[in-house]
Amino acid sequence: MTYISLSFSDLALAALLILVNAGLSLALGLGLERRLFVAASRMVVQLLLVGLVLEALFRTVNPWATALVAAAMVGFAGREATARQEHRLAGWWSQGLGTGAMLMAAGIVTLFALTTQLRPHPWYDPRYAIPLLGMVLGNTMNGISLGLNALTGDLGHNRAAVEARLALGADRWQAMRFLAGKSLRMATTPIVNSMAATGLVSLPGMMTGQILGGVAPFEAVKYQILVMFLIAGGTGIGAVAAIGGGVLRLTDHRHRLRLDRLG
Repeated sequence: MTYISLSFSDLALAALLILVNAGLSLALGLGLERRLFVAASRMVVQLLLVGLVLEALFRTVNPWATALVAAAMVGFAGREATARQEHRLAGWWSQGLGTGAMLMAAGIVTLFALTTQLRPHPWYDPRYAIPLLGMVLGNTMNGISLGLNALTGDLGHNRAAVEARLALGADRWQAMRFLAGKSLRMATTPIVNSMAATGLVSLPGMMTGQILGGVAPFEAVKYQILVMFLIAGGTGIGAVAAIGGGVLRLTDHRHRLRLDRLG
């Protein structure tokens, strides 16, 4: 198995495309050049640091070190999911609900893959655990963020409809079902679209990276299918947990709507 090694000069050459985008932004008056440079710089620094951490982690194969890195990933994902929501739950719920749902969903799916399909030795080998968790977590984060944002945003516009259902004797689950269903569809739409387009329209990054790294295309395809199933499972589990928790938080045990719990 061989791969083409990249030098820092190769990366600098590719970075010229960011300069092209910045030039187009200036020419068209879009005002995106600063955001492009900040985002690109942040990406480079983060990936270089991650690369150094993973090299050390792969050498040690320590379960506590792996758990620490995984916990940090979940924490940052929870923060990002919260930052993307326009209408947030008040207090620690704004981050706690999304982070908890992501931890549960990504944890279940990653452990499932490590102990059944992949079965590395040891099962917590960070060379498998961390990349898998990262892919599942990133997509689960997007789904949860979209779902919670849809739930909290639409609830304000549909307050009268929800309260009318409650007044007619519906419990909170019955009254909020149409909003919860819409939010779940919003949360799962990206992964459904991604699965539908993968292969003919796009070649996913993981599969492309494996092929460039020398893996046989058919083996890369099998890994990509596995990852897409894991991502879909994690997104669905996480979205149901987060939106279900959101319904519980925005109502109470007396089946009253509690919009005062929005920040």
